Amino acid sequence: MKKETIQPEELKKAMAESWSVKSSSKWSRENPAKGQCGVTALVVNDLLGGEIKKTKLAEGWHFYNFISGKRYDFTASQFSENITYTYVPSNREEAFSDTNAEQYCCLKQKVWTVLRW
Repeated sequence: MKKETIQPEELKKAMAESWSVKSSSKWSRENPAKGQCGVTALVVNDLLGGEIKKTKLAEGWHFYNFISGKRYDFTASQFSENITYTYVPSNREEAFSDTNAEQYCCLKQKVWTVLRW
């Protein structure tokens, strides 16, 4: 699969298969998306471009992607309540503050492996 042909739904599936305790210390089998928002937004941005946005929730900032006028929040399943998105502009630096280099590299490498790149 070439990077130019990746579809958001394919990437969403690859992300879900790639999350682990190595990409977020909050990961669990019961809630694999927990704590994955910053690192996921970064890897999605690497592959699909677009913008990184954030919304303030009770637990803190929640990061997601905005690509070609559409929201992509691959980690929304970590929350039991519905999210009221505010689309606050963000960037890679802010999203990176929610993770670290080891978690980012681990998730990126795992996603690449799942996508067979």
